[in-house]
Amino acid sequence: MNAKRKTGTGCRLGWHREGRWFVSTQGRSSPTPSRQRHSVAHTVLVALAGCATLLCGLDVALSQEGSVAIELNKLEPQDQGCRIYFVVNNKSPAYQELKLELILFRPDKVVDRRFAVDLGPLKADKRSVKLFDIAGTPCDQVGSFLINVVMECKAESGPVSDCLKNISVSTLTNVQLDK
Repeated sequence: MNAKRKTGTGCRLGWHREGRWFVSTQGRSSPTPSRQRHSVAHTVLVALAGCATLLCGLDVALSQEGSVAIELNKLEPQDQGCRIYFVVNNKSPAYQELKLELILFRPDKVVDRRFAVDLGPLKADKRSVKLFDIAGTPCDQVGSFLINVVMECKAESGPVSDCLKNISVSTLTNVQLDK
């Protein structure tokens, strides 16, 4: 097979049927075989370096994109229930909507109830505190919370797929928050 490809420099890069790379200079004096190998090696190295740079940049962008840290900060007794304080640190672009389905487990690990919390809107690169009241459940009857499902997740650019993987959780209380 004799595949050829223009390189944009007036040269053609190709694979010779004898199993080696070649460079054709189209009207220029042909370089010596050692210069041909050098040109091909240089072209391949530049292409590989470009790919590596692109992949490294993509990895950094993905690790920075969508970092939403949710911390269960405090539980506060109310009249007939419990108030929950979440500290949300959004290290990503703004979210118009972020709605989660939480499962509340009692201290004996039995499911007590499920409910939705709406953490949105979240400004870009902003830390905020969100409060929620759980009526009818005293704070000492809260064992843990599970983020069961991300019900809605929408950034300014549109819906965000697989939003749960962009969320990290922690707690400052004796009540666990898991996902």
